Amino acid sequence: MSIGGTGFLASWLIMKLLEQGYSVNTTVRPHPDFGNGEAEGVVIQGAADGALGILKACLNSKTVKRVVYTSSASAVAFNDSGVEMMDESYWSNVDYIRASNLPIGSYFISKTLTEKRALEFAEKHGLDLVTLIPTYILGPFICPKMPASVHTSLAMVLGDQEQYELLINTSMVHIDDVARAHIFLLEYPEAKGRYICSSDIITIEEMSKFLSAKYPEYSIPTLEYLKDVEGFKIPGVSSKKLLDSGFKFRYGLDEMFDGAIQCCKEKGFL
Repeated sequence: MSIGGTGFLASWLIMKLLEQGYSVNTTVRPHPDFGNGEAEGVVIQGAADGALGILKACLNSKTVKRVVYTSSASAVAFNDSGVEMMDESYWSNVDYIRASNLPIGSYFISKTLTEKRALEFAEKHGLDLVTLIPTYILGPFICPKMPASVHTSLAMVLGDQEQYELLINTSMVHIDDVARAHIFLLEYPEAKGRYICSSDIITIEEMSKFLSAKYPEYSIPTLEYLKDVEGFKIPGVSSKKLLDSGFKFRYGLDEMFDGAIQCCKEKGFL
């Protein structure tokens, strides 16, 4: 079972599962808006109720051997620890997120609290649950709309200046690697707890240089222009636990941006 089968990650994961011979059931949902315009409590309660409802169904089925829950780096990186690189022992601080007035803060809070509640439920009821924590997911997509993480990652290509503040220090991972990591944790007998999934990190200045050199056909903002951009510098996150378990990333920044840009061209977004 894969939840949210029309989404960016789930649709790609379903494709990978089918390629490997799995049979897949899925649910579908409207295009998510990250709760824009909704009260924080509504967003958080909806996310928690949905996740716990699924976990209860898995527990009651008596046939589910393991649940791989997709969390987010937003459940790790937003706190006042002051460190530059975080592992799975770190959690985002809800009060810190509220005080920082971060964009889509209610989404970050919901991902943090929902993962915590999922892990607590699993421990209490003896359900085998592991969580995968991806950063910005980039690459090609088979869902009909441009995924939010792709839009943000391509903000300089798209000319969306409002998104630049989110690119101060960006950790990224290819969509195919995230899907493969889900399957890896499903099949890895010793999987336990949380696993960060992120292969690359790039600053806003490095991204400007990278995109300008690789895609000269686009008007990428210059370093001089970007020097006045202010935003939250998100700490890096380490995938050491996942890599030490035997997983290997196959893709880097070149493939992430190439796949995303080519897909956007084919679908008429560029």
